Amino acid sequence: MDEVKNQQSIIIELDKEEYALPVERIGGIERMQHITRVPRTAEFVKGVINLRGVVTPIIDLRERFGMKPIEYTDSTRIIIVHMDTLDVGFIVDAAYDVLDIPQELIEPAPKVIGTVDADYIDGVAKVDKRLIMLLQLENVLSIESYQNAKERSHS
Repeated sequence: MDEVKNQQSIIIELDKEEYALPVERIGGIERMQHITRVPRTAEFVKGVINLRGVVTPIIDLRERFGMKPIEYTDSTRIIIVHMDTLDVGFIVDAAYDVLDIPQELIEPAPKVIGTVDADYIDGVAKVDKRLIMLLQLENVLSIESYQNAKERSHS
């Protein structure tokens, strides 16, 4: 009997839309804290934090996706994500529950998804009455994806 694989994901919010990050890539969820600015970096790179002795770069996902920046609130979180060789912090509007998303509920990402470029989306899950976009983490950090999205938004 084939076992259907569920994708365990942490649900985050950006601009009132829900996104999923794979739990196995999450190193922690932190409250907002002082971020040390790093000169000559892209606008969406907010700087670095010292997280338990490890200098961790911080990226504002709203700005990365070309959304309007907002003031950080008590709900704002930094999601620490394990990438290939380093941990990166993503600033998100809020972090919610961990959700088991059955594979059969995940559909390929359409070319255009709301305010986020399709390069950043792995798929879309329909869970109950929620539409949850699964983030493609490698592309979120890819400068090439960012430049492609920026060019498309200006054309």
